[in-house]
Amino acid sequence: MEKKYIDETKQRSELKEHLNALKALNKNLTHEAQNLTEALKGNKTQGNWGEMILERILEESGLIKGKEYQTQVTDKNQEGSTIKPDIVVKLPENKHIIIDSKVSLTAYESFVSTKDETKQNKYLKQHLLSVKNHIKALSEKNYYSSKNLNSPEFVLMFIPIESSFSITIKAEQNLFSFAWNKKIIIVSPTTLLATLRTIASVWKHEKQTKNAVEIAKQAGQLYDKFAGLLEDLSKIERNLETLRKSYDDAKTKLDGRGGLISKMEKIKNLGAKATKSIPETFDKPDN
Repeated sequence: MEKKYIDETKQRSELKEHLNALKALNKNLTHEAQNLTEALKGNKTQGNWGEMILERILEESGLIKGKEYQTQVTDKNQEGSTIKPDIVVKLPENKHIIIDSKVSLTAYESFVSTKDETKQNKYLKQHLLSVKNHIKALSEKNYYSSKNLNSPEFVLMFIPIESSFSITIKAEQNLFSFAWNKKIIIVSPTTLLATLRTIASVWKHEKQTKNAVEIAKQAGQLYDKFAGLLEDLSKIERNLETLRKSYDDAKTKLDGRGGLISKMEKIKNLGAKATKSIPETFDKPDN
């Protein structure tokens, strides 16, 4: 009971730390996003910046680059077309989740740069249309049909600015359903980090489970070795007993009544010339 209480307390503490880190990261990302939005001109710059934000979130998630996620993976789908997902997150049992970060924010940049309500409505509609078009284009790539990736039939579409994500969902309440029907899930920095932290926890549990299995395996092998050693010692003990009996039988033939020592002493007493004597460790018969 005490161990269970300690474990639960530790888990609550870790969860609190994760939530605080999530809150702090979201605040920083939102602040940076607002400062950088006006500086983002052109889809190439936006794409690079989106990938940079995505990389930072991956680093904050606790996942290990090159081991638990990979960037710029090249593969082919079932139609034979080359695909290059931005991020491939690995899951236990050789499964994967694909993340895309190439959504255009040009219309959103125009939206936040103007104070004119009419223009804002215009740019908001353009932004929403841009997001929908990207959903359609992303769906047509069929990332989840990759030959070498075992991915569920959906892709995470990352919108790197929290406020952009919020106004998009607010402007089109059915956007999630629209995306889901295209096998796309829209994620923001906050929701993506929460998802990746969950995956990191799954990996942590997986490693602990594998370690426990390996410990049990090693312990079993050690026990088998120990049992084998005891069997060998038992064989040695039995062999020593057999050897001792053989030794005693041989010694009886030497120094027992009528044994070889007695006969050799009689030969010596008859006048045989000898320069050595029988060692005292062997019993000599009485003359």
